[in-house]
Amino acid sequence: MRIGEAAAEAGMTAKALRFYEERGLLPAARRFPNGYRDYDEEALGRLDFIRRSRDAGLSLEQIKDIILVSQAGTTPCRHVDHLLAERLAEVEAQLAHLAEVRRSILTAQERVAGADPEGCRSSEVCSYL
Repeated sequence: MRIGEAAAEAGMTAKALRFYEERGLLPAARRFPNGYRDYDEEALGRLDFIRRSRDAGLSLEQIKDIILVSQAGTTPCRHVDHLLAERLAEVEAQLAHLAEVRRSILTAQERVAGADPEGCRSSEVCSYL
């Protein structure tokens, strides 16, 4: 199938398919005599894998590593488990940081909400932050 059809089937843009091919995430497509790319079911399966991996927060480099492990004839399950554990730890740290930011915002908002604008010093930008 041509690039536009494959892109639509994969829920991506044709530009994304070309990008993944250039980066080695997607094998070079066969070409029609007129030079158009021809994608098969295997390519669609790879695109689905890339999309699911991106949805899980993996980087393109991590996705490429998984593909290389698989192409070497080894099942990448342990490698994927390790990558997902790392990604989950990163997300948990981000969530903890966001919770701290939320508390800080709520505290500042409470101070500002109860403030008397007449009591603000003009020498400070905002004494409530």
